Amino acid sequence: MAISSDALIARLLALHPKAIDLSLGRISRLMGRLGDPHRRLPPVIHVAGTNGKGSTVAFMRAILEARGLAVHVDTSPHLVRFNERIRLGRPGGGVLVDDHKLLGALQRCEAANEGAPITFWEIVTAAAFVLFAEEPADVLLLEVGLGGRLDATNIVERPAAAVVTSIGMDHAEYLGDTIAKIAAEKAGIFKRGAPAVIAPQTYPEADRVLVAEAERLGAGPIWIGGQDFTVREEGGRLVYQDEDRLMDLPLPRLLGRHQHINAATAIAALRAAGYDLATGLFEDGLSKAEWPARMQRLARGRLAEMCPPGAELWLDGGHNVDGGRVLAEAMADLQDRNPAPLVMIVGMLGTKDTGAVLKPFAGLARELIAVPIPGQHAARTPEDVADLARSVGLAARPSLSVLAALEDVRSRAWPVPPRILICGSLYLAGEVLNLNGTPPA
Repeated sequence: MAISSDALIARLLALHPKAIDLSLGRISRLMGRLGDPHRRLPPVIHVAGTNGKGSTVAFMRAILEARGLAVHVDTSPHLVRFNERIRLGRPGGGVLVDDHKLLGALQRCEAANEGAPITFWEIVTAAAFVLFAEEPADVLLLEVGLGGRLDATNIVERPAAAVVTSIGMDHAEYLGDTIAKIAAEKAGIFKRGAPAVIAPQTYPEADRVLVAEAERLGAGPIWIGGQDFTVREEGGRLVYQDEDRLMDLPLPRLLGRHQHINAATAIAALRAAGYDLATGLFEDGLSKAEWPARMQRLARGRLAEMCPPGAELWLDGGHNVDGGRVLAEAMADLQDRNPAPLVMIVGMLGTKDTGAVLKPFAGLARELIAVPIPGQHAARTPEDVADLARSVGLAARPSLSVLAALEDVRSRAWPVPPRILICGSLYLAGEVLNLNGTPPA
């Protein structure tokens, strides 16, 4: 009987005793056995960072596709199906890799690896490179999996541009326990002679380290957010400016002030990489960009239909301290424009600082309902999440599931329809999109 891609993925997970073991040695060996597909890729824009990587990639993809270019995209993690990680470029709009192509690439990588130790991330990165090398496209938007310096994607030798988005505290056990150490790891994607684009940073020490590392590694030119390119909202429009360009653009389709920075970083990255596009293409891309589970409004589907009449249902996968802060800011902006009681439905992993993520919502949310994350043994119990939420000033209680929480909200009388936000984990976001019947396409 033919093996499925799911079954093969399960087998590949057992090739290394650790889920994460940062190194370039194993991926280099496998690339050699596969004929070095990483040297036959279309021009690569490489993107690292703690927050904003996926949104920045989504903006770049939408802008380039508005130009009619074929854009390969490699992102992680997936939300519902593994295939979401690999988008194969087609003129005017790419497609998620189908099961047949995915299975074939994974099988070729497994055979070439010959049973040697290799992490799951490394072998699936190899499979993606095989597909990207063999399928024609104009550009590859390549997102780092974890860190940068020792991430498997960093085997790419000379990107068209290397981009680092917002740096924050996350994955400290792998990348270091300070902003400076994390920034240094992310800066490892900068390459000699390749443009380096640094997004506006929340923490000054991140800026200092990123610029110093870009200079040390010989990257250039260096585009520093807030200096070499700027962005501001003015009269309900987005104003982008760099040394050679001033553009009056529509606000991005992706909501939240943090998306203004991601949009500007995407524009700067494309310009640094040599894409001197007409203003209309940037307008089109910002207006059409989509990125699931980032301030996503769920207006249809099973869960949307479960909400009280007139209620809004929102989904966000932010799960670290800075992600919680920008999400709270975005919900506060919505509250200013259209007041409604905010009900949060939250599930989080035990590796995240739950209290710090939720603290910005104190005084903003009417109540919080804590739920489990199905299939995640590392998830906090709803009781634990509720306790931590109460410790930072939120009215909170546990529930058995997202469905039970929504049924609870619907069962009550609301003088004003509520705004419901499901958040706390990308794993929870994937479960929600699956339950709602609206997986990424």
